[in-house]
Amino acid sequence: MTDSDDALLPLEAVRPAEKAKTLGAPVAAADLPVARVVVDNPLPHLDRPFDYLVPERMDAEARPGVRVRVRFAGKLVDGFLLERVAGSDHGGRLAALERVVSPEPVLTPEIAGLTRAVADRYAGTMADVLRLAVPPRHARAESDKSAPAQTGPAQTEPGGTAPGGTAPGGTEQGGGEQGGAVADEERPGRTGEGSGAWEAYPMGPSFLEALRDGRHPRAVWSALPGNTGWAVPVAEAVRATLEGGRAAVVVVPDGKDVVMVDEALTGALGEGRHVAITADLGPAERYRRWLRALRGQVRAVVGTRAAMFAPVEKLGLVVIWDDGDDLHAERLSPYPHAREVLALRAHRAGAGMLIGGYSRTAEATQLLASGWAGPIVADRATVRAVAPRVKPAGEDGELAKDQAARAARLPSVAWRALRLGLEDGPVLVQVPRRGYLPSLACRTCRAPARCAHPPTRATLTEQLLCHGPLALRGGHAAPYCRWCGRIAGDWRCPSCGDGRIRASVVGARRTAEELGRAFPSVPVKTSGRDGVLATVGEGRALVVATPGAEPVAAGGYTAAVLLDGWAMLGRADLRAGEEAVRRWMNAAALLRPSAELVVLADAAMPAVQALLRWDPITHAERELADRRELGFPPAVRMATLTGSPSAVREMLGEVRLPSQAQVLGPVPVETRRSDGEQERAMIRVPRSVGPELALALKGATGVRAARKAQDVVRVSVDPLDLI
Repeated sequence: MTDSDDALLPLEAVRPAEKAKTLGAPVAAADLPVARVVVDNPLPHLDRPFDYLVPERMDAEARPGVRVRVRFAGKLVDGFLLERVAGSDHGGRLAALERVVSPEPVLTPEIAGLTRAVADRYAGTMADVLRLAVPPRHARAESDKSAPAQTGPAQTEPGGTAPGGTAPGGTEQGGGEQGGAVADEERPGRTGEGSGAWEAYPMGPSFLEALRDGRHPRAVWSALPGNTGWAVPVAEAVRATLEGGRAAVVVVPDGKDVVMVDEALTGALGEGRHVAITADLGPAERYRRWLRALRGQVRAVVGTRAAMFAPVEKLGLVVIWDDGDDLHAERLSPYPHAREVLALRAHRAGAGMLIGGYSRTAEATQLLASGWAGPIVADRATVRAVAPRVKPAGEDGELAKDQAARAARLPSVAWRALRLGLEDGPVLVQVPRRGYLPSLACRTCRAPARCAHPPTRATLTEQLLCHGPLALRGGHAAPYCRWCGRIAGDWRCPSCGDGRIRASVVGARRTAEELGRAFPSVPVKTSGRDGVLATVGEGRALVVATPGAEPVAAGGYTAAVLLDGWAMLGRADLRAGEEAVRRWMNAAALLRPSAELVVLADAAMPAVQALLRWDPITHAERELADRRELGFPPAVRMATLTGSPSAVREMLGEVRLPSQAQVLGPVPVETRRSDGEQERAMIRVPRSVGPELALALKGATGVRAARKAQDVVRVSVDPLDLI
C-alpha cells in the first residue's frame, strides 16, 4: 500500500495560518504541529506510526497517549497519539486528526514502548498488542474523578545508581549492580524490617531489603506448601516495594488466586491502597479500576494476565505466580505469555521480578541458568516439616497385600487414605478430566468410539464423516459427539460391529458419583469447569476437583488422592512431565503438614519422584537439560506456522529465514472436519537469533497481507502446545 493509500496528504498543510485558510485547510497548531499516531489496523505491512496534522483547535487536547480518530485508507479508524513533533519526513500534505476521542492520556510512554517490544518479540503488530494492553473506553467511568488520590506508606527516594543488570536470557543492559542477586552484599548482616513470612527462606529477608532500597532484585521463588501461604509473602514483597517509593504489579492465573492476593494485600497495605482487576468485573468497573492505577491513585495492581500491562507509574516489582499455568498464555494474536511480557517489562523499566510457584518451569530455570535471576528456596529441613507424606500406588508392599491394586482405579491404599482422612476433616480427590465419561471405546476391541455422522451441510461420504470423539453426559444418557453434538444412540464399532461401549477415561462427575455411593454419609462436593468452589469448611467432605479448580480448605485437607496419573504423564505433550508435577504440587500444597497424599502413578517416573521428594528443582533442571539436548524451548527459540497445506508451504518458500534456522515439517495436525485440512511447520533457531526469526516471519506475513492472500497462516512464537 502506498502513502497515498494511507491517507497521508502533502505536507503543505503545515504552513502559516493565513495561507492555510486560503486553501481551506485546517489551521495547524503553532507548536509541534505533527502527531505520530499508531492506527488500529492489524495488517503487518502497515505496522508503523503515521503522521497527521494537529489542528489548532485540538492543540490543548492532542497530548501523547490520548485516543484519536483519524482517516486511514478512506475510513475513520481509532488510534493512539504517540508523540508530537515539529515536522514530518513525508513530502506530501498531511491529513488532519478528525477528533480527540478523550483527553485522558491512556497510553503511557512505558506501556507504548512495552507493546512495541512485545509485538516485535512475538512477530505481531503493535495494534494487536494495544488491544490487550488498553481496555475499551467507558465515558462515565472516565469522567468520574471523585476518588481521592492514595498517598500510600511513607515514601523515600530510592538511593543508589540507576538500575542495570542483564536482560532475560543474559543480554547485558547498561551498568550497575547485578539484578539477579537477591542478597545484599554491600550491607551484610542487615535483614530488613518486617520480613515475616520470608524468614522461612534464607534469601527472603535480603530480597525484601533490596526492594525497600529501590533496587531491582530478580528471583525465582520455590514456595513452601501450605494452603494460601504463598499470597502473604507476595503481599509483603509488594509492601516493601511501596515503602521504597515504587509501584508493583502482581499477575496470577485465575480469579480464585486474585481473591487470595487481594485479601493478603488488604491486610498488608490497608483498604484502598491497591486494585484487583479481573474480566468478571464487567467492562465499566474494570476500566474504572484501571484508571485508578493510571492516575496514580493506587500503586499496586493484582489481576489475571491482562494486568501485565497495568499502567502504574515508577514500576519497582512485577510478580507472576505459577508461571507454568496455561492461563498465562494469551489466546489472541500475537499470543504473548505473561511471564515473558513481565520479564521484558522488568528489564526495560529497571524493576525487580519475582517468579513464584510450588513447582518450577524450564523457562524459569533458564533464567536462573543465565544469571538473570537468583533462587529463593527454603532449606530441606523446613520443606520436610511442612510437606505432605506422599505414597505412590502400586508399591511392592501394597501389591503383596492387594493383588488387584495394579489394575484398580482406586486401590486399597487410596481407600484407606480417604477413610482415615475423613475422620478429621475434608479430603481432596483430584481428577485430571472433567465431565462424566469424556472418552469412550468399543467394549470388545477397545477401538476409540468415533462419530459416524456427516458434518452439517455435507454429503454422506466416507471421507466427510465427522469422526469426533464420543462421550457420555450421565449414567442414563446416550452417547453424543463432542465435536458436532449429535446423539449417537445407534453407534456400532466399524472394526468389530459391537454396539456396546466402555469408558476410556472417567471424568470428575462420574468419580464423584462413585465416591458418593462408597461413602453415603459424607457430603460430596465438586469443583471444575461447570462451577469452581473457592473454599470449603473444616467439616467432613469429599471434594472432587479438576486440576486448578481445587478449593482451599479451612485448616487444610486431611488427605488427598491424585487419580489417573497415567492420563497426565501419557499425554503427547512436550511439557507433560512438567505439567504433571505442577498440578500435583499445587494440589498437595493444600494439605495439612505431614498429611497423607496418594498418587496413582508409577513411582519410577521422574515426575512422581519429584513429588515423593518434594524436589521440583531437580526435575526442572533435568527437564531443561533434556530440552537442550533435543533442541526444544526454552533452550532454543521456536515458531510454528499453521494453516492449509498450500499456504504453509507457500510461506515457507517465501520467508527469508536466518541461516541457522531449521525447518521441521510441515506435518498434518488433527482438527475438526469443518476446519478443513491443516498442516503445521516448526522453525527452530538459537536463542540469540530469536529477534531475526520474528522479524523474518513478520515480513512474510506482511507480504501475504499486502497481496491479500486467501488462506491465513497462523504464526506463533514459542507456543505452549508444540507437540
